[in-house]
Amino acid sequence: MKSKARPTGVNMQVQPELVGNRTTVRKRRRMNLTGVVLIVARPLRFRYSPNAWSPGRVDRQVLQPLQENIGASDVDTRFDVGGEWRTYRFEMDNGDVALFASSDDEAYWMGNTETPQALWRTNKIGWDDAPYRIARWARRELLETLYDEDPWLESYPHLSWFFLPVFMSKDGRDSTRTFFREYDGGFPDTDRDTVLQYFEDLLRPGTLDPYRHTMAGKLGTSEHVDDVRMSAAMAEFIAARILTDAGYGLTPEIEVTTGHSLDFRAEGDETNVLVEVTRPQAPSTRAASGPIAAIRDTVQTKTSGQLSKHGGGAVLFVDCSSFPDDAWAAIRGERPDVRHRPAVVYRARPSGHVEGYRRGSVPIDLAPAVDFVG
Repeated sequence: MKSKARPTGVNMQVQPELVGNRTTVRKRRRMNLTGVVLIVARPLRFRYSPNAWSPGRVDRQVLQPLQENIGASDVDTRFDVGGEWRTYRFEMDNGDVALFASSDDEAYWMGNTETPQALWRTNKIGWDDAPYRIARWARRELLETLYDEDPWLESYPHLSWFFLPVFMSKDGRDSTRTFFREYDGGFPDTDRDTVLQYFEDLLRPGTLDPYRHTMAGKLGTSEHVDDVRMSAAMAEFIAARILTDAGYGLTPEIEVTTGHSLDFRAEGDETNVLVEVTRPQAPSTRAASGPIAAIRDTVQTKTSGQLSKHGGGAVLFVDCSSFPDDAWAAIRGERPDVRHRPAVVYRARPSGHVEGYRRGSVPIDLAPAVDFVG
């Protein structure tokens, strides 16, 4: 039986560095005297080592540096991986957790903690690039930990799995869970369980599974809740549901010749259309004088920047799902122009109902997914 004792140590911190206007977090390294590198975590991925790792080497080069720096214990794993793999679970005094699996000639590490020096130069790989046994074991270990810490997520297994790389990330594990728990995923005038079920239903078909690392990463791994930015990230999930409910295939993060990326390519039998999504802030949270000014100001920023450099041709989705009922009623009644065509202005509710209007000749048929007014 592995010891449950947790040696004490020094907890050192490093601050995240945000890059550009997307949710990328740039890795920063800082070495301390015990040979552990301190990094700002991105969404969780594996580190792969193509070398042999004996139990003695794991103890010397993984466990001991963690013990000396932040306090770590080698505890029993909760699940078996099977086959030839030896598995380890390390729990830190500060709440971090790390997993390690080794065979006679290779090893995989995953953790929301500091990386031991012996693993610095290992390659990072995605969940789908690890052996199935290892990925399944890591998923089960981390989901069980997630549910221990936040049992309200257990009723939403698809949402939990999809966002696991950020729900269990080093810097973002508190902020991302708090966003769904206390900010209702960016929806006003509703309750948490209704919102969670909406995103559970959105993710269940698996349309976004091939793009999980990219899409989950949009929620970010910042230590602090930025509900405006996080709500804007979730607008891309809502747009994905609208496109798929309308019968289109989609690919996210389409690079264009200007060096920018647009949010989606929507594809049908005779359709290949680029889509960019923007989400205005609700009027009560911005300087704009009202809901119509709010959407026009936001679209003006988008069209004078990213879309103007692209040169036109993309459909702009203006997601007003953050607006309360009265603010949306004003927009619905006037259906204002938004200074870009073609555009679709809409508001989604966690019931699944989407209401909106069009400006310009929109080259995709969204009628199966959006209740158009006027």
